[in-house]
Amino acid sequence: MDLPKALGLDRPEDLEAAILELKREKGAVILAHFYQESEVQDLADVVGDSLALARAAQEIECERIVFCGVHFMAETAAILNPGIPVLVPDMEAGCSLADGCPPEEFKAFVAEHPGAKVLTYINASAGVKAMSDLICTSSNAVKMVETFKGEKLIFAPDRHLARWVGKEAGRDDLIVWQGACIVHELFSAKGLAKLKIQHPEAEVLAHPECDQAVLDQADFIASTTGIINCAIAEPNRTAIIATEDGVFHSIMKQCPEKVLIQAPGMDESCECNRCPYMRLNTLEKLYRCLRDDGPQVTVPEELAKKALRPIERMLELS
Repeated sequence: MDLPKALGLDRPEDLEAAILELKREKGAVILAHFYQESEVQDLADVVGDSLALARAAQEIECERIVFCGVHFMAETAAILNPGIPVLVPDMEAGCSLADGCPPEEFKAFVAEHPGAKVLTYINASAGVKAMSDLICTSSNAVKMVETFKGEKLIFAPDRHLARWVGKEAGRDDLIVWQGACIVHELFSAKGLAKLKIQHPEAEVLAHPECDQAVLDQADFIASTTGIINCAIAEPNRTAIIATEDGVFHSIMKQCPEKVLIQAPGMDESCECNRCPYMRLNTLEKLYRCLRDDGPQVTVPEELAKKALRPIERMLELS
């Protein structure tokens, strides 16, 4: 690790120790998503997927929250904790799904379907959440859809998750915003087929944000946490995993004997299956964030109140 002299630190261990000391001094709690770098995960108080982190944010008691994830996750924590500063290591850590569903455009989309209820995947901005009847995550999306039995329903913003959820819930009539995750959409079905031939013993575990041609080859489809739990419990030593490879760290900590293979992307010359936004958060930025008390994510009060209702309903139903 190349540490800048400006930090006054010489070794990686010094940086980690400094982060922990600042965390203690400032009464901070660090929340980190599974897609963060392994060294960030190891310093976090809670590591989880979107649902687990939302629950943690709802129950937490601290003086400040440092959210190592992407912007919409920090917004959710801020909505659930009015009055507690929510800090992020890098304000540029966004999300293709959230960014691809601007609130004003989504408002017009909803207006085109009068009478429809709105179920929004948590990977959306506070502005879009505020227009929703209910929020879901990939781990509870099927259950959330089933609460709208017989009702006209908009699902946003991920079209791949919507297709899978609709099939699982027996709903072929979902009105779908046509967004996609830039990471999960880039897994190659052709490349995966070749990889399965090379590793016939391997189980294929895939996230429902993947394209249908990838899901058709999967042995198990689930949320990030579901994939991790399956990989740990699965007796097979080898697993091919079609999600961001940040999950490898949690699996290997419990099952170091496992052989984990990343499902191939369409472009083999790049690490396209790593979320470029999630990986903006580094230990150096985490240190600066704690030291400087910023950047801070804020949500306007009235918007936060509107977005809070569907989030709290999801947590109650979950």
